[in-house]
Amino acid sequence: MDDVIRRRALVHGSVQGVGFRFSTEGEADRLEVGGFVRNLPDGTVEVEVEGRPDRVALLLEWLDEGPRGARVDRVDVSELAPVGESEFSTRH
Repeated sequence: MDDVIRRRALVHGSVQGVGFRFSTEGEADRLEVGGFVRNLPDGTVEVEVEGRPDRVALLLEWLDEGPRGARVDRVDVSELAPVGESEFSTRH
């Protein structure tokens, strides 16, 4: 798993009920990265993304804006150890 990284992003703002998870999954599929997206009870959206550093960076950059209708206030990113996840999914 050389040249693979994993990041966890917590997206704050008006990010639930606006198609954020659906749009994130579509963007992740386009970028060919693995991981998941899910809503958390506190109103944030959690994203874990794994793949090539350049592609992970592009998804994290996309999260700063999110889909039309979302208002992203901030994104907190932390490093995680890769787990070998190559598919991206929405978790409930």
